[in-house]
Amino acid sequence: MTLNGTTRFCLIRHGETDWNGEKRIQGQIDIDLNLRGEAQARAVADGLADHSFAAVYSSDLRRAWHTARIAVAGLGLAVSPEPTLRERHFGVLQGVTPSEARARLPHAHHHHQARTLDYDFDSGESLIAFAARVMRGLDELAARHPGHSVLAFTHGGVLDIAYRAAMSRTLDAPRDFALPNAALNWLERDEGGWRLISWADSRHLTQALDEVAG
Repeated sequence: MTLNGTTRFCLIRHGETDWNGEKRIQGQIDIDLNLRGEAQARAVADGLADHSFAAVYSSDLRRAWHTARIAVAGLGLAVSPEPTLRERHFGVLQGVTPSEARARLPHAHHHHQARTLDYDFDSGESLIAFAARVMRGLDELAARHPGHSVLAFTHGGVLDIAYRAAMSRTLDAPRDFALPNAALNWLERDEGGWRLISWADSRHLTQALDEVAG
């Protein structure tokens, strides 16, 4: 239990997928872990061995859910699905690499690289709408578990939003922080807002890919 009603979060990006290796934008396409991703999930279990949690939540997309189920198998805790932890819907960019997008979808690629706040990739989520969904979900989880620690399995885009909230970074600023697969990211939430404790702890891993830049 943490002090003074503060909720502590350990946020974990899912393990590696084949599309991560190809730098292919997954968004909400339901890709599963590859063998390295499964090994990373098992390594997460080792990284969490000295910690305890009041609850475990996961995005309901398979790559996060599979990571969660492997990582917490020895903790004796059930994993609850939490759709607000889903990755951003990237519309027409889902399933393509940045180089493919540059050639075939230059307008969408430009807005992806520019982090245009109100652009929704024709059929997806704008950055503003995505950030609102993510922070609403995290705030609700914090209110549900005051004074406790929460473990949550999610995606690179969600972690990007949480980091910016904790560090008072604007949504459209270029990313200058890492979002590796299966790293441990610790934050706190209380009446004063979000604070960063530690970020991208990968000591339990032998290898982890960073998120596609954007």
